[in-house]
Amino acid sequence: MSQSLDGLFAQTLARRHVLKLFGVGGIAALLSYSRLSKPQPMVFQRDRLELPAVVGKPTTAVVIGGGLAGLAAAYELSQRGVAVTLIERSPQLGGKIASWPIQVGEDSFMMEHGFHGFFPQYYNLFGLVDELAIQQNFKSLDHYSLVYKDHYDPEVFRPSNSAFPWNIVDLAISSSNRLEWGINLTHLKHLQVFREITGFRNPQTYERLDNISVAEWVGDDFPRGLYDLYFLPFAKSSLNSPDLLSAGELMQFFHFYFFGNPEGLAFNGTCQDMGRSLVDPMVEAIRANGGQVLTGVTVSQVAWNDGKIAGVTYQKGSVATNPVPFWVERNPLLSSATMEYFGAGDRVYSVAPGAKTALSLTCTHQGCSVQRQVTTTAEGYLCPCHGAAYASDGAVLAGPAQENLAAFEVLQRQGDRIQLIAAQADPEAHAAHDLTADYYVMAADIPGIKALFALSEGEVEPALATQVDELQVADPFAVARFWLDRDFDWEHSWFTSLSGYKLTDSITLYHRIQDDYIAWGERTGGSVVELHAYCYKEKDFPTQADILNTFEAELYEVVPALKGATVLHRQLVNQKNFAGFPPGSFANRPQTATAVDNLLFAGDWVRMPFPCGLMERAVSSGLLAANAILQREGVQRRPILSVNPEGVLKI
Repeated sequence: MSQSLDGLFAQTLARRHVLKLFGVGGIAALLSYSRLSKPQPMVFQRDRLELPAVVGKPTTAVVIGGGLAGLAAAYELSQRGVAVTLIERSPQLGGKIASWPIQVGEDSFMMEHGFHGFFPQYYNLFGLVDELAIQQNFKSLDHYSLVYKDHYDPEVFRPSNSAFPWNIVDLAISSSNRLEWGINLTHLKHLQVFREITGFRNPQTYERLDNISVAEWVGDDFPRGLYDLYFLPFAKSSLNSPDLLSAGELMQFFHFYFFGNPEGLAFNGTCQDMGRSLVDPMVEAIRANGGQVLTGVTVSQVAWNDGKIAGVTYQKGSVATNPVPFWVERNPLLSSATMEYFGAGDRVYSVAPGAKTALSLTCTHQGCSVQRQVTTTAEGYLCPCHGAAYASDGAVLAGPAQENLAAFEVLQRQGDRIQLIAAQADPEAHAAHDLTADYYVMAADIPGIKALFALSEGEVEPALATQVDELQVADPFAVARFWLDRDFDWEHSWFTSLSGYKLTDSITLYHRIQDDYIAWGERTGGSVVELHAYCYKEKDFPTQADILNTFEAELYEVVPALKGATVLHRQLVNQKNFAGFPPGSFANRPQTATAVDNLLFAGDWVRMPFPCGLMERAVSSGLLAANAILQREGVQRRPILSVNPEGVLKI
């Protein structure tokens, strides 16, 4: 062992502390890990009996929400003979991995909600990829870098066949920051930290740590280097800010992505946008098995009867023209005495004091939120992304937008929220359609789930309504993609996490990853760079102009070679709909199966019975929902895989 490793790991440990924290069984488990034998995925669900592969009688299911969770549920059910109807409010399927066309000069591209990495321990997601025979749609990015603005050297993570403790040894050997970790295993608090990050166990870890935030947990005598180097960037990559993230949830996140993961942290990207690479093949498979997929439709009612879902009613058309009311919360950071604002991210509405109408501030060009502009002679709205200008009533004044901002009527106000309905709603053009089924899978995001329960008619199961009401979204997420007139040298990974910047948490070089962008870069000599802010504070960046300007300024800090480059186009995506995991939320978080016989939940916000995160969490929840239906119909369930569900040093 090297001298530096001696300083890190070979401190004289107090024997009573070790035995107390880890136990004899834990140490035996630790020592039993083989350096040469790769741990295999665990099977969470496998039926011991040989059951039929498809349902034996006509069975129907409605899946509400066309993100990864809903697509996975609909796919599996359609494969097993269930007649599925999948409905999605957006014109595009995929939810957080949806893609849509944009125009950049004379070129057309597909825009997304941001780059997504496919880690090798996404066993259930890659199981679908294998079944769909679309492995060619993915490419390895070889390694993954984490670059710090100040003080620390970059960290580099590569594929591995070693689980804990060997992945820690490998990291220590390769990391030039190893002496900065600040771990002193003779210190009781540091031993406790080491036990928690290496000994995840559900529910015991949550019972110890769910009622405290990450920021609170690390605030008392925590190894500073460990926090700066790993805890802070990886906590934010969960899309939750450390001050609002349960420490128990972070332990689950760490276990899934590192301590319980035998695959390493390098990952795949998609050769084209996520829509073409993954979403479209899933939709084609659903339709090929007789499933019906409806997009651009809005649920207007969820009927309950005798403790079950009796049916749903939907209407075709966008929110801007649909006669379906919806609620939106007041935004105190934007509101003033002269104008109130409701909503956040790219779904914001303005209401003048005492007015009975509201204006959507979503630019009709490519979806950015326009900003109010007031001068001595006029007032109106300006898009910070591409310069579209609107009058105070929403009428287009200057391109590239061609349509006016959408107008809404204010139906009622309750405290800090208002209920809106499209001002141009045409009930005859949006006829109501009723859907009834044997089962219903609600797979919308958290705002969508709350909206579905708000639209419920009849006696709703009260405990379930409480669980849904307690769900919270995380701080907003923002993505800015820049098209520039020059390329640059880059020594790190094509997707690189960043730490220490005011806003920016990662950078992606699209002109090195996706085929359309590679071709554009080769033809023009330019580059396409995307920056992410995983969970920024709205008080620091209240408008999209603030976000875009900060992103652009930090881009030149991250890549000094781009100073002086011409920005040919910039595109912003700004959402506030990612799942929040605040302290105290674990115990009452809804699970896939509910107390309602014919209602299942799916999404990256549900309480999962094994460690998983982000896209794998969404897919796994959808498959669990499908399995619950298949089990009730006496059909063989799909085996669900996971990393080892417990840490080696569990207690």
